[in-house]
Amino acid sequence: MSNLFSGINARFRGTSTKAPGQNKSPVSTSNGQPNSPTNLSQGSQSSTSLAPKIPPLPSSPSLAQNISMDDTGNAGANGDDILNSYHLPRPIPLWLNAQYAKHIVKGNFMTLSARPKTVEQGEWIAHQVVEHYRNLWNFVRVIHEKEDDGNTICNPQTCPRMSAGANHSFTWLNSKREPVELPAYEYITLMQRWISGKIDDTNIFPTDTNGVSYAHNPSITTTPLSQLSNPGDKEWVGKRSGFPENFVDVCQTIFRQMFRVYAHLYWAHFIDPFYHLNLEKQLNSCFSHFVLTACALDMLKPQELEPMQPLIDLWATNGTFPPGSKAYEYANHKAGERLMQLSNVA
Repeated sequence: MSNLFSGINARFRGTSTKAPGQNKSPVSTSNGQPNSPTNLSQGSQSSTSLAPKIPPLPSSPSLAQNISMDDTGNAGANGDDILNSYHLPRPIPLWLNAQYAKHIVKGNFMTLSARPKTVEQGEWIAHQVVEHYRNLWNFVRVIHEKEDDGNTICNPQTCPRMSAGANHSFTWLNSKREPVELPAYEYITLMQRWISGKIDDTNIFPTDTNGVSYAHNPSITTTPLSQLSNPGDKEWVGKRSGFPENFVDVCQTIFRQMFRVYAHLYWAHFIDPFYHLNLEKQLNSCFSHFVLTACALDMLKPQELEPMQPLIDLWATNGTFPPGSKAYEYANHKAGERLMQLSNVA
């Protein structure tokens, strides 16, 4: 995806001024025209002025969110029953129509997510964090770019809360370690600063080339990995490459926060601006790659995928997520099949 965003940047620069009638519009289907979800607003009290002021980080983001997944299984439920349990708005969002869930590339994304045998696990996780962070923030730039009227597409009026539909909203921890609701723009800005601070911290992401190691490859040496280090020493992912003991925990938090941003982009901004700018396939490509990687590396747990579960179901059904991948295992295929039927896709 090295050249993926050259077209995004050029297209955005050329369409910052929106002339009437030039934007792409969703095509109506037999199930009704899918609209973007209604932005969440609770009276007149959702504004930046009422949000607690947060000092410079490192205050860690809150990870609390509403979880309503049914852990007992859906063996007796049909596709409609499962979709109803998701409490999706009607009409169903455009990004859940299989015609609009397509990608700009073809092939198996697992080839991009699979760790090479000679690369140590910590090194691979660090590489994936940086790459997916870079990909995501090219999309964030689009919704944070100021238009001619001085406003951004994502602002305290359009997105008074950091949310992913009506069922999920996310809070931030202030200086007193209290969860507070913030407008999406402010939340994403703080999160960008927080993630950048972690990546730039050489105590967490070391850059000393003397600390780089390679993965244990049984085809090269038959010596067990446990015998290559001191038996009494505690082991953790990335230790031999110089990563700290809490490295995986930090990376899991980063992936959770990036997932929240993707979820907000889909629920609040898929049509405007991404569909209108012909960028929906680029967004789909990066997000599906992100989910495959995060699940494969155990950076996200199944319940943490809930805000985007219907899309994961759809992609597992249409072949985007290959059998054998964890993302495929986390999907509900009855729901995916029903979404395919509603999209008039055989």
